[in-house]
Amino acid sequence: MSDFFKGIDKVKYEGPESTNPLAFRYYNPDEVVLGKPLKDHLRFAIAYWHSFAWEGGDPFGGRTFGRPWFEDGMDAARLKADVAFDLFSLLGAPYFCFHDADVRPEGEIYAKSVKRLNKIADLFEEKMAETGVKLLWGTANLFSNRRFMAGASTNPDPDVFAYSAATIKANMDVTKRLGGENYVLWGGREGYETLLNTRMGQEMDQMGRMLSMVVDYKHKIGFEGTILIEPKPQEPTKHQYDYDVGTVYGFLKKYGLENDVKVNIEVGHAILAGHTFEHEVALAAAHGIFGSIDMNRNDMQSGWDTDQFPNNVPEVAMAYYHILKAGGFTTGGTNFDAKLRRQSIDPEDLLYGHIGGMDTCARGLKAAAAIIEDGSYDQFLEDRYAGWKGAEAQAMLKGERSLEDIAARVEKDDINPEPRSGRQEYLENLINRFV
Repeated sequence: MSDFFKGIDKVKYEGPESTNPLAFRYYNPDEVVLGKPLKDHLRFAIAYWHSFAWEGGDPFGGRTFGRPWFEDGMDAARLKADVAFDLFSLLGAPYFCFHDADVRPEGEIYAKSVKRLNKIADLFEEKMAETGVKLLWGTANLFSNRRFMAGASTNPDPDVFAYSAATIKANMDVTKRLGGENYVLWGGREGYETLLNTRMGQEMDQMGRMLSMVVDYKHKIGFEGTILIEPKPQEPTKHQYDYDVGTVYGFLKKYGLENDVKVNIEVGHAILAGHTFEHEVALAAAHGIFGSIDMNRNDMQSGWDTDQFPNNVPEVAMAYYHILKAGGFTTGGTNFDAKLRRQSIDPEDLLYGHIGGMDTCARGLKAAAAIIEDGSYDQFLEDRYAGWKGAEAQAMLKGERSLEDIAARVEKDDINPEPRSGRQEYLENLINRFV
């Protein structure tokens, strides 16, 4: 164990009355909800990049965090791994996630980067065996280096496409080796800044080809995890091809991959795309492509993906409601894609952020479970759509009636429906009973 968190004990559950800032008030990992412990419902993961690679900078100022591993070289990368697993263990988090660039320094050439990644993977194997922490997912950083300024798989230079493919392969190999339960494709620059220099159709075909190769390689190496795409709307590029869940589903259908790939949905990205988080989760579930989530929140005033730790219980509760109704997580989980504010510079701040986020998610999930157990909300929806269970309604839905058939029945039976209230205010009040 490193001395970065020296003097800090493992975070424990102390209950809602606790005033200890280094204790859980709502997240009791062993509490059984809907027949399953909270830890198995939530499947918390810590993001390596925001917690250990981000330096506290912003567009107008540089590093504010003083971390002993903020140096280039493998010694610094090993120290970073020591501190990372200390945090995972202190929080009792069962999983972590990483990009290759988070965990190893960039090599002068591709082969050197891969060699360094595998050396860190050796260290991860040891630490995972010691702590019991598992890998929720791995991914490749295909957006930070200047070579990716015009995209990775969508780049007009085929050599960049090839470099990206090789990098993905290396990271899939490491993810499989570490027992990762998913592999994520995060298209940070898979889009365009201006159509003046862009062939959109060709770029989408390139992206489709890359994803098809990823699926093929998954089966070739026997990777049993899920391939996930993370929808990303409009930063840093003006428009991205994986804009939101609906766009990703259309993309998957076009290239015949809708049965092979699911989505990893982030709260902040949903908001930037003009949706609620629960909308994106519900839509993914409706399309059968829900996989996993990145949990954070945005500052509603900034219009930017600020990646703050979640603290909005009603928002979180309705997202978990849709997750539970869809059957809950299988290979996915709740990854904290959240970072400290640049003035939160102390080691304890990393714990405060995650403790608050984990408590918020626990409260949200328990509220969602209570909504389901109460049954009033589900019964309202059942009653609202009850007419569709009728024989004629089913015949229309199944394509057994033509427009002419339906029109003839409306005329014959003198159908003249009266509108019925959607009771939004009633439902808002109902949900507020639980959150």
